[in-house]
Amino acid sequence: MHAFKSRLTPLIDFIQRYPRALALISFAMGVASFFLVNRQNRSAAIIAGILLASWLWLMVENLVTERVARRFNIDIPPPLLRYITQVIHQESLFFVLPFFFVTTTWNSGQPVFIGVLGLAALASVIDPVYYRWLAARQLLFMALHTLALFAVLLTALPVILQLTTLQTYSIATAATVLLAVPTLIRALPGGTRWWGWLKLLAVIAVLALTLWFARYWVPPATLWLTDVHVTQTMDTTNRTPGDEVKSLPEDQLRANGLYAYTAIRAPRGLTEQVFHVWVHEGVELDRIALKIRGGREQGYRTWTRKTVFPDQVLGDWQIRVVTEGGQLIGVVRFEVR
Repeated sequence: MHAFKSRLTPLIDFIQRYPRALALISFAMGVASFFLVNRQNRSAAIIAGILLASWLWLMVENLVTERVARRFNIDIPPPLLRYITQVIHQESLFFVLPFFFVTTTWNSGQPVFIGVLGLAALASVIDPVYYRWLAARQLLFMALHTLALFAVLLTALPVILQLTTLQTYSIATAATVLLAVPTLIRALPGGTRWWGWLKLLAVIAVLALTLWFARYWVPPATLWLTDVHVTQTMDTTNRTPGDEVKSLPEDQLRANGLYAYTAIRAPRGLTEQVFHVWVHEGVELDRIALKIRGGREQGYRTWTRKTVFPDQVLGDWQIRVVTEGGQLIGVVRFEVR
């Protein structure tokens, strides 16, 4: 035990002396994993697995420290435990940032999510903010904890298990809500009284619904567009689109129709169903399902064609590329004049 402590102490001293170094290391690990996952490299899964293991530690922290204290008569100082929690929050938030930064569709509502994620990461490395403002307020601290865990699961599960985005989001939502329950029990007044349990169930329901419906604002961590545009011609043999269309007259639209061409990059080995959603002036007209496969460096190339249009076609159009669960991968816009 003395040898173990002698090895651990220099590491703890280094982290405490250079607290920002861990954030930079975690960010670099995230960048490395982002590129490794698209090459089906085992290192990405190992890094993601280590990250999930650190969260497992947070779940069993109290039980382990009590056992260690009883068995070896060693009391782990509470400040050290709080610091380990902060380290895991930093590690998690800076790890996932590269994934979500690249996959965010910037002309949508998704920048709100990446902005909240960035602010949370920043707060985790500023000790006065983290300890005096967040850690001192149970509900705010739980919100940070929940956000970090949720983002980690969205990023790590596709890397480790090659799950689709819908499977990933469903499991991440359920796991985050389940693991938040012990914190909610401690944070909410009422204890074991009946009204305390009702309040707990209400908060759990609100948390679950919030996470689930937030998927429209959350980018898929491992899917993004490398190319997207609208065209009137398509070389289907070589999967090569023609000239991009930004604006076109009505008669030309009705005569030739339009192709929506997309190239979607995904991890090697992943098969995913996505949709091209044709929207006119905010009204959805068509939702066409497509299967993509991951692994191609330039993205999996696919397209849809629309030749039938309503009586009124003038105005703004969008083609939204979404996952089966409704997460936005990207959007392209054009105008009919």
